Amino acid sequence: MLGNYSPAVYQPTFSIDQPDDMVAHILANISPDSLKSYLLKLSSFENRNSGSDTTSSTTGIGAARRWVYQRFQQIGLENNGRLVPSYLQFDTDICGMGQHRNIFAVLPGLDTSANGVILVEAHIDSRCAGLCDLDCPAHGMEDNGSGTALVLELARVMSQLALDRTVVFVATIGEEQGLLGADAFAKYAKNAGIPLIAVLNNDVIGGIICGQTSSQPSCPGLNEIDSTQVRLFSQGGFNSRHKQLARFIKLQYHEEMQPLAAVPMLVSIMTPEDRTGRGGDHIPFREQGFAAMRFTSANEHGNADVGNSNYHDRQHTSADVLGVDTDGDSAIDSFFVDFNYLARNSAINGNAIAMAAIGPEPVDLTVNKSTDSVFVDISDPNGYGLYRVFVRSSTNDFDSLFTTPLTHFVFKRPTGTFFVSAASVDADGVESLFSKEINPPTVNATGEAEPTSLPAIELLQNRPNPFDEATMISFLVNRELPNRKAQILVVDAAGKTIWQQDVQLKLGMNEVLYEHGYNVRGVFAYSILVDGKIVGTKEMVFAN
Repeated sequence: MLGNYSPAVYQPTFSIDQPDDMVAHILANISPDSLKSYLLKLSSFENRNSGSDTTSSTTGIGAARRWVYQRFQQIGLENNGRLVPSYLQFDTDICGMGQHRNIFAVLPGLDTSANGVILVEAHIDSRCAGLCDLDCPAHGMEDNGSGTALVLELARVMSQLALDRTVVFVATIGEEQGLLGADAFAKYAKNAGIPLIAVLNNDVIGGIICGQTSSQPSCPGLNEIDSTQVRLFSQGGFNSRHKQLARFIKLQYHEEMQPLAAVPMLVSIMTPEDRTGRGGDHIPFREQGFAAMRFTSANEHGNADVGNSNYHDRQHTSADVLGVDTDGDSAIDSFFVDFNYLARNSAINGNAIAMAAIGPEPVDLTVNKSTDSVFVDISDPNGYGLYRVFVRSSTNDFDSLFTTPLTHFVFKRPTGTFFVSAASVDADGVESLFSKEINPPTVNATGEAEPTSLPAIELLQNRPNPFDEATMISFLVNRELPNRKAQILVVDAAGKTIWQQDVQLKLGMNEVLYEHGYNVRGVFAYSILVDGKIVGTKEMVFAN
């Protein structure tokens, strides 16, 4: 993972090294049947709680992790030893057990001068209602056998590709007790200096049926079906590396894979880092400074509130099984995990990983604006000669996308607040990971910053708006305001305060995530108060 190897040792049998061929290979070779076989095997271990049996050859977390290691090992043998399996051992108490192992496999990149390592992961552990119930049937098929199967299938399919950058496939332990396996791996990567440039977490990624409850932002209602949408969660808003990674994944799918897909998918970039009150393995990686995001099904069967007597959904219960036998022939004929849907989500992952693994180095940029124009200057020491410039305003997606051979690029200024970022493009038409975002200052005709007559604080329109799950409330601080107490306040139509949050007045762009809950509709107002006085108010619309 540090690049200390000879790439000649890890050459593929067949050189699938062109972007179009890679996309076609991923689409053609990810198999719903293969994913189903992995899930059946994972189900056979009965209980994959991180504190469960490690000595049995057939049940418990020990048998499960040995099987995953052996599967990685077999994939390596089938591909000239290209996939290298290993364990990452860490010591912490989980349900009375003090020693644990993440399972991972490394697909070494073929260009050790290419900067960065891409990591795709899922947690293999399962649980029932009791956090440390080591004996219950805890098949954990949606949560998170589906993610583990996805990682295994990607390891199989992508081991045949000629990728410049190294890709790491990981199955973590201890997610259900506090993201402990991911935390151990993220800290290991940080301490070892492993240059992770993208972390893709897959958790609850194969189900299509909505439960009676589901963690907000929620699905429509009991037994609603959605097999053509996947949600991408990531932390932050403006200039978030994590949101930029989610946007990269979505753009690669739309431009490279969707035109060839038999069933097109809706890739939804979500505002919050995760569902309300929930968390996933991408968070420890983000906390260690790595760009990280989470894939999750559009529909989720439960909010895991297993302590509630009215909770009847499958997640975090013994009912999280692969499916049921409806005709009494002892064979599952009605499945809770949709293998075709899981295959489509696997392909979206694989496409993004491949493009990130063969793409050019990112670029840096500076951006300024005048009253009618925006000026973008791209810094490209590699001289790629082609660039994409992205403009975003009120949503999590780009409003405009320009392709240009110019390192000094000018376009018409949009109205309102907007943000600009860029990517380099190589000779094969592959984009780099996206640059930082810039909210440009205003300059005059000679390129000098104009004296500002702006107020000390500008409250901006929330984004997205209207919204149905969560929204970013943003404000600009245009000059230093020391020793001031500030709050964001949300009120309903009757003027009743429904939410308030203390905020710091940091110079530049500031953002606060507001999650209102599901099935709320109407127009509400939000204000920023400084030392108890309102200095700005705007309206926002709940429209789910």
